[in-house]
Amino acid sequence: MTGVPASAAGGSGAKPVRGGKLGTAAVNQASLWNIANILTMVRLLLVPGFVLLLFHNGGYDPAWRSFAWAAFAVAMITDLFDGHLARTYNLVTDFGKIADPIADKAIMGAALISLSILGDLPWWITGVIIARELGITLMRFWVIRHAVIPASRGGKLKTLAQGTAVGMYVLALTGPLATLRFWVMMVAVVLTVVTGLDYVRQAVVLRRKGLAAERAAAAERAAQAAEEALRAAAGTTPGAGAGAGPGTAAGGSDGRGGVTDVRGSGTDVRGTAETRDAAEAER
Repeated sequence: MTGVPASAAGGSGAKPVRGGKLGTAAVNQASLWNIANILTMVRLLLVPGFVLLLFHNGGYDPAWRSFAWAAFAVAMITDLFDGHLARTYNLVTDFGKIADPIADKAIMGAALISLSILGDLPWWITGVIIARELGITLMRFWVIRHAVIPASRGGKLKTLAQGTAVGMYVLALTGPLATLRFWVMMVAVVLTVVTGLDYVRQAVVLRRKGLAAERAAAAERAAQAAEEALRAAAGTTPGAGAGAGPGTAAGGSDGRGGVTDVRGSGTDVRGTAETRDAAEAER
């Protein structure tokens, strides 16, 4: 539940990239059946198993609650491992991007609701944590078109506190340990609220920046289109006038040339008649 899909990564046999940087090729070539996705699916399957173990024998059997704690602990550990493997080996898949956050929230939500049903955990705590997780998930989709809200250190600390506190509530603790788990849960609730408000702030800022960038890009495109239209209009009008001027002048010259030719032809006719009259006179 770190906020960034951990198993958002699928293997293609490609060599790992140092620093855990994800490349486009890795995203495109990732295989669905990779170790990160398998761990995510295991975590999903552990959700109903955890609930059955927790409620077995009335829900208050210390032994069965220990088994339920083991299932919950395995689910939390797989969340850490699939994230590490995904970042290290570039195992990115669309399935992982969707399934990983679902698996995280499913196991935590199931534990909180089950503990509240058993009367071990106040419903208001369950409501605060679940509302925060669902709200942040919806907010991520709200701003995903503009940017991705990265997982913060506070968010990771919140996840650790929640997992520790819920795990302590799953176990049948008594005495000082039961008091300690209450305060651990209070720390988890405070971190849940504080980090949630911080995510809201980040989401609002990112959305405003994204909308401003979109408006600026649209204005730039409109200005470019107007400039191109003006250039096209300016290039067409002078060209037509220039073409018409020389053409008309050439036509006029041709016309005068035609008149000159006609006059020349008339002179030639008169010259021919005079020559014929002179020849007849000599005879």
